[in-house]
Amino acid sequence: MKIIVPMAGRGSRLRPHTLTIPKPLIPIAGKPIVHRLVEDIAGVLNQPIEEVAFIIHESFGKKVEEELVAIAQKLGAKGTIYYQNEALGTGHAIMCAKESLSGSAVIAYADTLIRADFDLDTSADSVIWVKQVDQPEAFGVVNLNANGEIIELVEKPKEFVSDLAVIGIYYFKDVAVLKNELQVVLDNNIIHGGEYQINDGIKQMMQKGMKFVPGKVDEWMDCGNKDVTVDTNNRMLGFLHNDGEHLVDYDVKLENSTIIPPCYIGEDVVLINATVGPNVSLGKGCHVVNSTIKNSLVQTHSNIKNANLDNAMIGNHATFDGSFKSISIGDYSVLE
Repeated sequence: MKIIVPMAGRGSRLRPHTLTIPKPLIPIAGKPIVHRLVEDIAGVLNQPIEEVAFIIHESFGKKVEEELVAIAQKLGAKGTIYYQNEALGTGHAIMCAKESLSGSAVIAYADTLIRADFDLDTSADSVIWVKQVDQPEAFGVVNLNANGEIIELVEKPKEFVSDLAVIGIYYFKDVAVLKNELQVVLDNNIIHGGEYQINDGIKQMMQKGMKFVPGKVDEWMDCGNKDVTVDTNNRMLGFLHNDGEHLVDYDVKLENSTIIPPCYIGEDVVLINATVGPNVSLGKGCHVVNSTIKNSLVQTHSNIKNANLDNAMIGNHATFDGSFKSISIGDYSVLE
């Protein structure tokens, strides 16, 4: 089994944080988004992972590439890097990794996280993972036949089709079939919204009678902008806490301070006259003094003083001292 992860964009909606680090590498509950995504998919598949292929922009740099390859290696898999240097759509991104498009594979976009517990239907030609939503008109949804098979993909339907939204994770029994169909899309310049789309390849597979079925996830968490990323961090902390995962480093230094779970507290964190939590992630090396923080995500080596933070997102090596509340400041920022 292979996992293919298109992640070419840095994430403009999550600036300033993505000016210095690509969105898929922003930590959620202490672990990068893409790391959690790949681990969660591997857990659902429950079978050996042969390769994890990442499609990135060349500007991400060698350090990021090394971190991505390490994610694959932790799963006992080969890590491969491909480049998509032009934003030409999901279909184009997948085809940038065409050398890896063979055998069974999962394709997953790296700006989302899931919680799922289902048996993968490997008898189907493809499984499209979906989540039941309250406002299906805002999403791409699947249309099912009487046998529960997917017969149509409908983008933002004006009239009700179903409430099962496509979340951007797909299984293919033989991903080479999708590759062949996407090659047709590229060769014939089939474009929607100015881009080459994976859906056009999938629709051609459906027209040829291939069997598509839904795989339902329990939770689907977006990391598109600051507010939803903070909310995703909150939710993930709750899940991990309920799973019994140890989230607070044993060597955290506490002085007249309280941690209200669930929280992730990394190595070398110092808390002085502070109340932290619930729903806070503090990365390695953070110092928090005379402050109250809840429902917030702070990356690594940041210093926070005299603060009352709620729904805040702070980058790496940042300094914050003041009475602001719901903030979003990137790496190496200073507010005093």
